[in-house]
Amino acid sequence: MAEFKVVVADPNAGETYQRDVDGQDANRFLGRSLGEEVDGGAVGLDGYTLEITGGSDETGRPMRADVPGTSLKEILLEGGVGFKPTADGERKRVTVRGAEIADDVAQVNVSVVDGDGDVAAALGEDDDEADADDAE
Repeated sequence: MAEFKVVVADPNAGETYQRDVDGQDANRFLGRSLGEEVDGGAVGLDGYTLEITGGSDETGRPMRADVPGTSLKEILLEGGVGFKPTADGERKRVTVRGAEIADDVAQVNVSVVDGDGDVAAALGEDDDEADADDAE
């Protein structure tokens, strides 16, 4: 059975929220690729649309949109996801995971692209309670 940690980014508020997803909700992500849109109901955001923007497997290898499938692949990178060069012209062979989500993926990054209302309120993480606790 698939189990993921889903990191939901709210670009309007500049906040991120983590949710553990398993069972039927996790199966909604299986077979999807980076850039595809999914229903937000899987992470408790009914009425929202989420775009899959990235992810990584259990060892921390990043998913890359230009690598097809679900398997691992060694590619020579000049920069981008998986490698940040420290000098001009530096290249490095890096092992990355394909763009399709499978059971090997441990974390899925998504971004809210459509939906009405406050994402924090929909996820039950209102800042009003935290602000009230800080004032005491």
